[in-house]
Amino acid sequence: MDESWKWRFYGYDNNSGIGMIRIEVKVKPCARESTLIQQDDGTWSARLKSAPVDGKANKELVQLVATEFGVRKNEVTIRAGAGARIKRIQIER
Repeated sequence: MDESWKWRFYGYDNNSGIGMIRIEVKVKPCARESTLIQQDDGTWSARLKSAPVDGKANKELVQLVATEFGVRKNEVTIRAGAGARIKRIQIER
C-alpha cells in the first residue's frame, strides 16, 4: 500500500481558499463506544458503535471524522473503501 496516502495535506485552492486533507482509516464496527485515534504510523483507527448495515457505520464514521477535524459533515467524503474496513477519507476545509 502506498505509505504516502496515510495522511496527506494537499494545500489550498487559490481561487476558493479550500484546503484538502486525505486520511486512511481502519474501521472496527460494533464497538462499545465510538472513538477515532491516530496511530503511530499515521493511519487512523475508528471504533464505531454502529453495525455495517445499510450504511449506518459509514454515516457514523463521517460524523466522527467531522467532529475530530472541526468541519461540517458535508465536508467529509469517503473516497474509497465504502464497503471495506480500510477507508480513504477526504476532508475539505
